[in-house]
Amino acid sequence: MSIQMRSTESHRSLKSLSEGLSELTASIHLTRLSARLDPALSTATLVRLQMNPRLQVRLAELLLGNEMSFNACVWGDDLLLGHNPHRAALLAGSIWHARSLLKLVSKDDLSTLIGVIGAEAHAFGIRHLANAIAATSIADPEQLSQRIEHDGHACLGAWLNEASALERTRVLLRLPIGTAAENYAAEHRNAAGPLLSLVVTHLATETSTI
Repeated sequence: MSIQMRSTESHRSLKSLSEGLSELTASIHLTRLSARLDPALSTATLVRLQMNPRLQVRLAELLLGNEMSFNACVWGDDLLLGHNPHRAALLAGSIWHARSLLKLVSKDDLSTLIGVIGAEAHAFGIRHLANAIAATSIADPEQLSQRIEHDGHACLGAWLNEASALERTRVLLRLPIGTAAENYAAEHRNAAGPLLSLVVTHLATETSTI
């Protein structure tokens, strides 16, 4: 099954191209905008540029470059149906390390972990324990949260690599530069499809955020 089909085509909404490009610009991570425009620009300046309605379409065109045909007249939701890719990565990473989540029972440890990955990811991972990948348990909550984030982003990156350049870029632009989505391993390629299928199915039950 193609990655586009796994993104639950029936939930994809269509809007005007300019509206879609504007919404994409508004959601771009500032590290991406800074790297493309000028690293010396302040955060405040970047935000003003990003949220300026007159500049949003041009900024999207600049960041997407030759990866899309601007002759298109409609714009659909991206592969994550408009949802936050960092959230999707945490959901995927929580499945990867579900065995460790199940064994982490100390109130203090749980508080530390959930403070980083969130209650949703914690519950999601345990709910999909049967799909867990990591065989070795991690007892330290800080280390576990780091591995969940790393392996989740790596799976997301590997999954996106199966998509078109445009679809991949639309998601990556909403992540900071330097995550594991840009540096995944063979083990992530092997697991990415099944894990992200579960994640996208979950996200498809909600209204997209952009």
